[in-house]
Amino acid sequence: MATFRKRGSTWQVVVRRKGLPPLSKSFPTKADASLWARQLEHQADTGCLRDDPRILAQMTLGDLLRRYKDEITPRKRGRDPETAVLVALLRRPICAYTLEQLSAKHLAAYRDVRREEVGPATVNKDLNLIQHAIKIGQQEWGLPIPHNPVTMVRKLVRPPGRDRRLREGEFDALIAAARTCRNRLIEPVIRLAVETAMRRSELLSLRWSHIDLAARTAHLPMTKNGFSRTVPLTPEAIRILRELARHEDLVLPMSAEAVKLSWQRIVKKAGLVDLRFHDLRHEATSRFFEMGLNVPEVALITGHRDGRMLFRYTHLKAENVAMKLDPEFSARNFSERRKAPSPGPLPWPSGL
Repeated sequence: MATFRKRGSTWQVVVRRKGLPPLSKSFPTKADASLWARQLEHQADTGCLRDDPRILAQMTLGDLLRRYKDEITPRKRGRDPETAVLVALLRRPICAYTLEQLSAKHLAAYRDVRREEVGPATVNKDLNLIQHAIKIGQQEWGLPIPHNPVTMVRKLVRPPGRDRRLREGEFDALIAAARTCRNRLIEPVIRLAVETAMRRSELLSLRWSHIDLAARTAHLPMTKNGFSRTVPLTPEAIRILRELARHEDLVLPMSAEAVKLSWQRIVKKAGLVDLRFHDLRHEATSRFFEMGLNVPEVALITGHRDGRMLFRYTHLKAENVAMKLDPEFSARNFSERRKAPSPGPLPWPSGL
């Protein structure tokens, strides 16, 4: 659709087509403007306009990201968090640059400003999102972008992965605090997380129809990496599941926000420092290795498809490995532990 406007002694015409940025030009007469508009509309209808480099001078990075948000993001499993990221990104000054102006210099400046606000991983995610949007524009939307400027920007170095595991007494403190919580499902959530190495989202999507107590397995039709998996269950996990009431198909009918809030309260009440719910997955994975399972067996449980990623979640305790290296020491140590008196109930942190 073309719109015309008289500006002094010239006529300005603006041509708009769905999926394309508006293109405008000024002419001395309305007849010339109409001719240019008809030619442009014909090119747009036949697809020829997509190769016109003038598009890059009219289309901003914001225009590109908005189209990406409307057409690409809704097809992703993580569409809600990505939409939130894009909405925030669209408010940034960098989105005002046209695709013709946008360069590695502008993106590097954005990176340096952003790194003062958030961690390296978040900054890199923003850059990766912009990079993918430009790639889609090049490959699928016919935008004549000569090169992707994000590929020329140095990404930030991510900090070392977390190695936080449960220290002695912390699990008991967590369970004791969970039992005082109004959310009665938070205790089985914590226990199952340690027994199965499932992510929070996987635990909350678990259904009774996918659990086979006879075969001791729990099937997850869809996981974070896009693949299904069947998790073998430990005897303790079986016991926890048998004790749960069955009011609906969901095993743990609660929201992610409810788990988050309950977790924050019980961690504070237990007096624990720097412990996240996802650390329970680290703990469980490391325990499976300490039990003697090999890499393929642990990967079957956790769903990792890359051994390098699996080892990031694995932090073995040296004393446990030492006992495996010397069976006699292991047996003697076990005997001494059985003779040792019970430490009794854990005291609550002062001030609570």
